[in-house]
Amino acid sequence: MLEMTGTKQRLCDGITRRTALRIGALGMGGLSLPGLLRAEQASGIRQSHKSVIMIYLVGASPHQDMYDLKMGAPLEIRGEFRPIPTNVPGIDICEHMPYMAKIMDRCVPLRSVYGSPNGSHDSFICCTGRSFVNQPPGGWPAIGPVVSKVSGAAHPAVPPFIGLAPDSGHPPYGSPGLPGFLGVGHAAFRPSGPAQADMVLNAISQDRLKDRSSLLQSVDRLRRDIDARGALKGIDDLNAQALGILTSGKLADAFDLSREDPAIVERYGKGDKKNYGDGAPRNPEHFLLARRLVEAGARVVTLNFGRWDFHSQNFSEAKNTHLPIFDRALSALIEDLHDRGMSDDVAVVAWGEFGRTPQINKDAGRDHWPQVGGGVIAGGGFRTGQVIGSTDRLGAEIASRPVHFGEVHASLHRFIGIDPETKLHDLAGRPQYLIDGHKPLQELF
Repeated sequence: MLEMTGTKQRLCDGITRRTALRIGALGMGGLSLPGLLRAEQASGIRQSHKSVIMIYLVGASPHQDMYDLKMGAPLEIRGEFRPIPTNVPGIDICEHMPYMAKIMDRCVPLRSVYGSPNGSHDSFICCTGRSFVNQPPGGWPAIGPVVSKVSGAAHPAVPPFIGLAPDSGHPPYGSPGLPGFLGVGHAAFRPSGPAQADMVLNAISQDRLKDRSSLLQSVDRLRRDIDARGALKGIDDLNAQALGILTSGKLADAFDLSREDPAIVERYGKGDKKNYGDGAPRNPEHFLLARRLVEAGARVVTLNFGRWDFHSQNFSEAKNTHLPIFDRALSALIEDLHDRGMSDDVAVVAWGEFGRTPQINKDAGRDHWPQVGGGVIAGGGFRTGQVIGSTDRLGAEIASRPVHFGEVHASLHRFIGIDPETKLHDLAGRPQYLIDGHKPLQELF
């Protein structure tokens, strides 16, 4: 097995592996890089390059304290935040999101998102547009694996689906979106920690790498002989692509922020790279990396931000630990895409799995509220500078234009060039629609 550099450690499964990225064991506990590239062989490389950046607001952010403030409600409902006008007349948002207020003409706040089955914490509905209840054999795939399967890679040296989220204390918080019945070959490429330094050859020459690849081919030939299902068929071509990633340096360059204009890095702001509790980092660098990765050729990039499950101290937590970092990083991403002429080719969505209770509890927090939540969409060549949906006076129920998670996913599929009525087969061989009967949001197109 070809290994680059790094120190050894023993993992919980008892197997000694390197912390470095290896061609034979990338990221997901033995999943090979050639396996992650299998989609290219199955579907070919598309010439178009539309991309999606999805930001999961871990634990469900308070919709009524961000984009849907209710100043006419009683104090125990409306809370302490105040609205500020944006650069779009008639659209007000939270006073602690001044950067987003300045670019609201490039955004679409969603105020009536629904679809969470029971208020359980899970990124699943954000990543798939579907409930995790009553799944088909193998499970529903997230948007990243679907795009990997149907569209393949836009560039042979860049995986089509990249997940920047590190593991978290609550595993669903750290999920980049699961491949479901599409299989691990379409799972997210998840470079993190020391692995980033090992996407380049360093002291190993390309000639020496090619010599070592001969040994790898011999080992893989043995594995094919003992694989009765032929699961490794075509691995030689896929290994060639894996070697191409390492030798091209394109992916490593995308992760190298030293190549970025310092003024741009500064615009994204500073945060904290450590996980927030059992959630995700509040790391503006991930927003910038997402832009660099789609610029390099990635089709879908997911990242997770913070931990918004504010059952207590909702307002101090949002004001002091989350909103300022998120406001600056997201607005910088949207502006950056626009300034680079990429906003028509990259769609951005930021949301959580449900909303928060209208009633503020005794601990100054808001609890789970699956009836309605919110989010924001930008880019994609969409009709921006508008609000979609509304809630009642208390922010408790949908008053107009319900927006299901699946409708947003149908919109993203249409944008990226995939018919939402496309069918793929689950592990039982049954055809399954990508989107469960939901249509794209016509307001966006």
